[in-house]
Amino acid sequence: MATIVVKQIGSPIRRPAVQRETLKGLGLNKMHRTRELEDTPSVRGMVNAIPHLVAIIEEKK
Repeated sequence: MATIVVKQIGSPIRRPAVQRETLKGLGLNKMHRTRELEDTPSVRGMVNAIPHLVAIIEEKK
C-alpha cells in the first residue's frame, strides 16, 4: 500500500469554511503537524484543493 506524508504549512485562520473542513478531513488542525495517509484519489484531491495550506513531504510505496 502506498502512503504519503502530508504537512500543514498554512494557517486556517481567515480561510473559507470549506478549506478548514478539508484540513480537518485530512486530520490536520495545527501548524507544522504531519500525517501519514493512504495514497488514494480522494486524499490526493483533498491535498490538491488546498495546496497553499499543505505540502506532501514524502511518498512511500
